[in-house]
Amino acid sequence: MEGACNNGPFLSTQLLQDQQGLDSSGFSDNDLQVPMTQSPEALSHALLSAAKAAGADTADAMVATGQSLSIEVRNGKLEHAERSEGLDLGLRVLIGQRQAVVSTSDARPETLTTMAERAVAMAKEAPEDPYAGLASSDQLAKTWDIDALELCDPSEEPSPDTLKTDALEAEAAALAVTDVAQVQGAGAGYGHHRIHLANSNGFSGGYTRTTRSLSATAIAGSGTEMERDYDGDSRTFQSDLRDATEIGRTAGERAVARFGARKPETGSFPILFDERIAASLIGHLLSASNGAAIARGASWLKDSLGDQVLPAQMSVIEDPTRPRVAGSRPFDGEGLATQRRAIIEDGVLTGWTLDLASARKLGLQSTGNAARGIGSIPSPANWNISLTPGEHSRRDLLRDMGTGLLVTSMIGSTINPNTGDYSRGASGFWVIDGEISHPVNECTIAGNLKDMLRTMISANDARSYLSRIVPSLLIEGMTVAGS
Repeated sequence: MEGACNNGPFLSTQLLQDQQGLDSSGFSDNDLQVPMTQSPEALSHALLSAAKAAGADTADAMVATGQSLSIEVRNGKLEHAERSEGLDLGLRVLIGQRQAVVSTSDARPETLTTMAERAVAMAKEAPEDPYAGLASSDQLAKTWDIDALELCDPSEEPSPDTLKTDALEAEAAALAVTDVAQVQGAGAGYGHHRIHLANSNGFSGGYTRTTRSLSATAIAGSGTEMERDYDGDSRTFQSDLRDATEIGRTAGERAVARFGARKPETGSFPILFDERIAASLIGHLLSASNGAAIARGASWLKDSLGDQVLPAQMSVIEDPTRPRVAGSRPFDGEGLATQRRAIIEDGVLTGWTLDLASARKLGLQSTGNAARGIGSIPSPANWNISLTPGEHSRRDLLRDMGTGLLVTSMIGSTINPNTGDYSRGASGFWVIDGEISHPVNECTIAGNLKDMLRTMISANDARSYLSRIVPSLLIEGMTVAGS
């Protein structure tokens, strides 16, 4: 796919005004004249021009194009094949501090005109939002090195036969594991997507992403005693994807290990969150430090800025500049430069995750963390996250915990956003005297996130290529409700 990773040049605000005929508001009178077969960049500027013609004071536009291919196999045969291609256009307009968002998949000029007119009409009827508005020109990202992020694999798109072969290999490897009864399914996929964002303050930028994925789900046992588990991988570059045989074999071994599960005893025990699901704990922490939650006053961390919320040796670092990682990006959904920052440094909460609106509500500056969909307004979100690893292996933590629960999967969630009270359904393995004894399921684990996070101990087993690099985490004294 020649040119698949061509992101095009980035032009600063002034260059855009000089080269594309933008007026002082960032709007162009000529954009609607471009052929609709042109790039997402051209379409985004056509949307801005339509917004101006419809009477918008300011506007931003996002255009996404892409294609995806997925293959699923079962019992050695093709089960499902799907290829999709799409174009999505989103427009946000502001009339004073009233805003509205509309979206479409139709790029005809007359549709863009109608779309903009409807958005302006909606904005005029919307309630005023004193915090709504675009970034000022001095806040916008001016330059970036898109190639350094390696968001797009320049190699050719894999053929359906290639994906089918990978899926069949994963299925065969799972079935080869002793005591695997069947494989629920194995699948492989590929995606190629390009995004472009432009606003009437002069910002214009875009990038291309690729994804390559492979997974398998294996089943051990049958009927009411059936247990299942999975393994999978998703990467930006085909060459980084784990081997299909390894993925299938791991799925099979995990399913077999869960066979014969029973309820654990009830009481207070140490709990080791396996690396596969430990990131969910840090996810609760990130949700509580999200500027939107803080601005609403609906967070158990709202009064904890500057306080110790993790052990002193732990930090949570956000880094959107890591190459070949899904959470990397050069700018956020409002055109601000993304940045590496310490959300928690040496256990101390240093700040909130902010977009422009939440920052204005709190009297602060955006951290460059605005995320948005084609048909939605921006909201704060985190990019790549890493938690400081510990010095010991997961095996060491198992040994040190004595008797307790190793959690490998969870279902459901009851989290009180104001108090941090935590309760989730869990399954995994019962540990006796530091050794795994037997699989367990149908139990609930409970505690309070404030207490849990301040005392947790991290292992050194995190996978460095994930967007959230979080190792296995040991927490003392949680409540286990089982038999």
